[in-house]
Amino acid sequence: MNMLKIVAVPMHPEGRKFVATFAAISVAAGFLFGPLFWIGLGLTVWCYYFFRDPVRSVPTDEGLIVSPADGVVSLITETVAPPELGLGDAPRIRVSVFMSVFNCHVNRMPMTGEVTKIVYHKGKFVNASLDKASEHNERNGLAIRRNDGTDIAVVQIAGLVARRIVCFTKETETLSVGERFGLIRFGSRLDVYLPVGVQPLATLGQTTTAGETVLATLGEEQSKRLGTMI
Repeated sequence: MNMLKIVAVPMHPEGRKFVATFAAISVAAGFLFGPLFWIGLGLTVWCYYFFRDPVRSVPTDEGLIVSPADGVVSLITETVAPPELGLGDAPRIRVSVFMSVFNCHVNRMPMTGEVTKIVYHKGKFVNASLDKASEHNERNGLAIRRNDGTDIAVVQIAGLVARRIVCFTKETETLSVGERFGLIRFGSRLDVYLPVGVQPLATLGQTTTAGETVLATLGEEQSKRLGTMI
């Protein structure tokens, strides 16, 4: 791992207090036993790396739904969106992106639109890679609607290690695709519920980049891309 590349990447403000705490503990531990300082320094650098917030090249084509998180597509299944988000009971394709503790954890808007509803739901902290995590784990869901009425949901899900979901946006705010809307500490998952009838372009095991990797397309853009794939 190139240390210069790590420290050259901007850090999200949410991580400053954690990095400061790790650094202070490292210095204190070093006074007690020299080698502990170097261990602490390594952990401090890792903490900085965890909260990194790199610039992303967000695609500008109309009708794109992009990944809200860095990670791996761990599940693709058909199910109903969380009832608390009020998106009806029609089945949708859900694309789940699992983030390890080594991924960037800043979450980005999968689609341009108005945040019509935000609902936090208390729950458990089972392994976020499991399918049941969508229903049983602590989560924070956002319903997003485009100007043409197309709606999707994106849900932040806590995992075994992650114990803190952070959401920066509020209901009625309109955000552009790729804009930052939250993060989760430390290792977790995001679910994207695609519009009814929309098929994903993402595949199981695919590595995603938040704000860049296309998960699905809408309308004419979807037809063009699917036609190209065929």
